Amino acid sequence: LAKTEHIHRDWELVREYPLSKKLLAMSRVWRSSSGNEFVIAAKGAPEAIAELCHIDPDRQKEISNNIQAMANEGMRVLGVAKASFQKIDLPDGQHDFEFEFLGLIGMEDPVRPGVPEAIKECYSAGIRVVMITGDYPGTAQAIARQIGLPTDKVITGPELAGLRDQELQEKVRDICIFSRVVPEQKLRLVKALKANGEVVAMTGDGVNDAPALKAADIGIAMGGRGTDVARESASLVLLDDDFSSIVKAIKSGRRIFDNIKKAMAYILAIHVPIAGISLIPVLLGWPLIFFPVHVVLLELIIDPACSIAFEAEPEEADVMDRPPRDPNAPLFSSHALGLSLLQGLSVLVIVMAVFTVSLYRGQGEAEARALTYTTLIFANLGLILANRSWTRTILETMSTPNPALWWVVGGALVFLAMAIYVPFLRELFSFAYLHFIDIAICFIAGIASILWFEALKIFNGRNRDSGML
Repeated sequence: LAKTEHIHRDWELVREYPLSKKLLAMSRVWRSSSGNEFVIAAKGAPEAIAELCHIDPDRQKEISNNIQAMANEGMRVLGVAKASFQKIDLPDGQHDFEFEFLGLIGMEDPVRPGVPEAIKECYSAGIRVVMITGDYPGTAQAIARQIGLPTDKVITGPELAGLRDQELQEKVRDICIFSRVVPEQKLRLVKALKANGEVVAMTGDGVNDAPALKAADIGIAMGGRGTDVARESASLVLLDDDFSSIVKAIKSGRRIFDNIKKAMAYILAIHVPIAGISLIPVLLGWPLIFFPVHVVLLELIIDPACSIAFEAEPEEADVMDRPPRDPNAPLFSSHALGLSLLQGLSVLVIVMAVFTVSLYRGQGEAEARALTYTTLIFANLGLILANRSWTRTILETMSTPNPALWWVVGGALVFLAMAIYVPFLRELFSFAYLHFIDIAICFIAGIASILWFEALKIFNGRNRDSGML
């Protein structure tokens, strides 16, 4: 094309007739170097170009067949036309020119390789994907087939314009393709989806997409080819303009939400025995178990577990096989609250039993404190491991990598060993020396405190497999 004589670098662009919702075509008026000749070039939707050219029905039918054939191959189809003008005063509208139909241009925009898999993952996660495009209906359907969207129902922009709001709300419940849509209709579709109680994420890149991006619950702008207005109107900006990145973000969000709940459950559970051990001896007139130094060591385990170990926990295998959670549901349900309290109470019962038996046997205050505290540390680590997953047992989660977790567990065991076997620290913690059999008893008691929760996971897993849950 660079050597063709049809490129006139000395011609001047004198006017542009923009695209409008009444006519999906635009024209540019070029003036020749002599200043006496004007050439008008038009492009747009094929039906709009055919309207400008006043094509007879037979010719229009032939063009429609060609459009459909190109659209079925997934091409975006544009019509092009030209006109000449000799007068100096240009008309106000495109219809005032005598256009000559030149033909059709088919542009192929291949679907990115990961999009069909991403769409499939969306459906498994309970997320419905809707295509809103200005393309010809056949093109939209062809692309939808390639990416895995239902193609049996399509609504065009002119059809949408004839629907009342209530009718549109009914239509959008099961229709996934909207073609020949003008910008203001995108906003109307977003509002219709939200009126049905949907949580709407809208993607776009143009200035005309800004109202819909702003109105959506989550506006997602394209960072690569998106306009500044679109990026400023959106809640999120994709740096790679890839739909698959949205699905990855959803998966990451679900993982973060799960891990927050796991950390909250663990915090609630571990503070039940801490509070109980601090209060019960005071109320019953027994020797104190906790001193400030004991609480400090516990917090050195609890804080990294919540802020590092649980945060680094990988997503559950079924994270994208669940429906979206109810946005009105509380962050921490009564069911989760009850299980967390039961975890904490079971640890409290076991730990207080160790302390009571130690005192009853006359093992001394320092030895009873050392046994009780060691049991609590093991139970604490058991709670961390148990709350990594509420569906998989501790043994099943061992195959899931989380280096941060093992740093926390290893650090806790090292600190505990130093507190028991380093004389200076043992005196600081008011502990007695513990033998191997004592450590074994504490370990068994600590693990026993969370065995019921592990059994509950197995029971619930069997019920899910049998279809009971």
